[in-house]
Amino acid sequence: MNNFLKSLGAFVVDVLETAIISLSIFIISFLLIFQLHEVNGQSMDGIDKFHDGQRLITDKITYRFRDPERGEVIIFKFNRNDEYIKRIIGLPGESIEIKEGQVYIYNSEHTDGFMLDESEYLDSSVITTGREFLKEGAKIDITEDHYVVMGDNRRESYDSRAWGFVAKESVVGRSIIRYWPPNEMGLIDN
Repeated sequence: MNNFLKSLGAFVVDVLETAIISLSIFIISFLLIFQLHEVNGQSMDGIDKFHDGQRLITDKITYRFRDPERGEVIIFKFNRNDEYIKRIIGLPGESIEIKEGQVYIYNSEHTDGFMLDESEYLDSSVITTGREFLKEGAKIDITEDHYVVMGDNRRESYDSRAWGFVAKESVVGRSIIRYWPPNEMGLIDN
């Protein structure tokens, strides 16, 4: 009986040790590497269908090793209490203009500008209009360490067109996985 109790005690200690180590790894991962987010509203309801109530896993580490890229879906802090999900449209050092319902980008490679191809995430019928900050026909220079972001549902999106640039320091990370609802689970193609 004494050997049985010693074996049972050793087993319980091993299980607790494993559980504590596993829980620690899980907590550290979600504090430093990943974060869970929920989509609120219809601003990203485009071809990719980021819709209200959908839940995502955000990668918080990639941007420590490289800069965000055009077309990536990011989560960023809008103010102290709110985090938004939008798509990166304009990059630091570029200029951006909305004309004739389309987005035009000007940079060192395209000094005359090019129309941004958004067919991967916008329906061809979507028209991008200017707002208070980024007005129709007005070219704006994007400042260093800042981005222009827009929602895929351009009519319903409150984004850089209205309130301006997103600072790199405000970016939480990029959305990488949909995990809820289960029938929409999968990788997000950035």
